[in-house]
Amino acid sequence: MAQTETPGTEVAPRTRLRWWTELPLILLVYGCYTAGRLLARGDVSSAVDHGLAILRFEQALHLDAEHPLNRLFTREPWLGVPADFWYASLHYVVTPAVLVWLFRVRAEHYRAARTWLMTSTFFGLIGFTLLPTCPPRLLSAGHGFVDTMAHYSSYGWWGGEASAPRGMGGMTNQYAAMPSLHVGWALWCGIMLWRFGGTRLTKVGAVAYPLLTALVVMGTANHYFLDAVAGVAVMGVGLLLAPRVMRVADLLRARLVTAAAPAPADAVSPIVSDGCQTSAGERIPRQRESRLASAAEPDAAPRDAGDGTPAPAR
Repeated sequence: MAQTETPGTEVAPRTRLRWWTELPLILLVYGCYTAGRLLARGDVSSAVDHGLAILRFEQALHLDAEHPLNRLFTREPWLGVPADFWYASLHYVVTPAVLVWLFRVRAEHYRAARTWLMTSTFFGLIGFTLLPTCPPRLLSAGHGFVDTMAHYSSYGWWGGEASAPRGMGGMTNQYAAMPSLHVGWALWCGIMLWRFGGTRLTKVGAVAYPLLTALVVMGTANHYFLDAVAGVAVMGVGLLLAPRVMRVADLLRARLVTAAAPAPADAVSPIVSDGCQTSAGERIPRQRESRLASAAEPDAAPRDAGDGTPAPAR
């Protein structure tokens, strides 16, 4: 039975990828991601309403795993502090590292994987815009959540406002909780490591990294369980649409190359000697006309004939 590639991770056509073109593209997408989070702030009251609606829905279905995890991380610093470092750091370290690894070691799969990640991130930004959501840590104290990053802020570089460096909390959107791209990006990294890692250690990391990230985002009270589920769903949408995005990109690239290409050389007729063209058997333009004129003269000698012309009979 023939094997089929998973959409979005199939081997891409062999195109020459250069790091000096890929790096600006990645930085551009990350800049759009950051700017989108900042622009899609929404009003606080709507964000709080959305957060409470998610919490009530989870409680009705007994899915609110955030409470016991958050209490555990708050009570045990040996769990809470590493979890805060995990949340504040690995999101921005592991994902670029996996991208670089794919670019260098699995170049034939890099373009499809990169397109999948970028497409999913774009849909995540749509979620931030349409559904600003207050994370559990920003709900009123009566809901029983503790902001572990504020609780353990003396251990790290982050402040009490967000996972941003201390004093820069106002430069991030704290209500961009739905979906959780921490979980979505971690899932992408896990799938890449599982598919292309090849060793038992990478497969263990492929499973552990997204699972632990899901526990961390809930235990630190930065996301609800349904935020994590939405992060997985966004990656699924990106996986399905990535091949189409690649086809559109290839079509646009082909059209740009065609528009910028110079006219073919054979489209212009060669001009020889001010508009005069030679034909077969001629060395110079008008040679045939000169030969015919010479043949019309009565005393024309055989030596006046051009090459390949037989002499007249005597």
